[in-house]
Amino acid sequence: MSLSTSSALAAPDISLTNVKGHLNQLQSIASRNGGNRAHGRPGYRASIDYLKAKLDAAGYTTSIQQFTASGATGYNLIADWPGGDPQNVVMAGAHLDSVSAGPGINDNGSGSAAILETALAVSREGLKPTQHLRFAWWGAEELGILGSRHYVNTLPSTERSKIDAYLNFDMVGSPNPGYFVYDDDRRLEAVFKDWFATKGVSTEIETEGDGRSDHASFQRVGIPVGGLFTGAGRTKTAAQAQKWGGTAGQAFDRCYHRSCDTTANINDTALDRNSDAIAHAIWTLGAPS
Repeated sequence: MSLSTSSALAAPDISLTNVKGHLNQLQSIASRNGGNRAHGRPGYRASIDYLKAKLDAAGYTTSIQQFTASGATGYNLIADWPGGDPQNVVMAGAHLDSVSAGPGINDNGSGSAAILETALAVSREGLKPTQHLRFAWWGAEELGILGSRHYVNTLPSTERSKIDAYLNFDMVGSPNPGYFVYDDDRRLEAVFKDWFATKGVSTEIETEGDGRSDHASFQRVGIPVGGLFTGAGRTKTAAQAQKWGGTAGQAFDRCYHRSCDTTANINDTALDRNSDAIAHAIWTLGAPS
């Protein structure tokens, strides 16, 4: 495998308005379907259909992978951007399901919407990466990373070996945010840390989600992983509040896994910064010519 981190073209600014537009759609889907987008519930399949229509219209090759969990059918959505070296795949993923308690707009509409808008930017810019780009939205993460595990387990070893990087984005708009970067692979860590440093934003190593999100499915089989996170149920310290703003002594996301995880539960600055960081990583690791 050959993972390049050169960047011949700068990534475009990802529109916060567009990302929030996707979150509004996910909120509406949940509101029409019992208040959630959970595995096995109609709101989840409606979420898949919304994303797939956007990606199909943008020129992606999409596929829906089905699996069974807890007696219900689950779905993963995979979107491949045509072109790039099929032997060298850069992959970005986010789980699309919510818990049954609420609409799951930060967890994880935020990551899902951010990589969707990045994927749409790839199309708008007519990006011709040297690496092959693949985006994925996972089902049943909230039941134990089941969708991504199914994908990895059913992927032939020859296909696994083609994935140079898997980047995970699970909660990137927390209302009392931190700026956490996965440290599982130094090359991938540096892509994000260096970008945030140029923006004057300090980062910390992500530990709250270790083994608890979809990157673990890839890491388990030796695929390099990276990603971003803005915090869940842990409490922001005084030192972190001094560094990042926000409120010390409160959770990064007080609505984590609750009914109040709505479109009101998003920090715009965090969502905007992380969306731009995601695009930077895709443009950098895709090594456009």
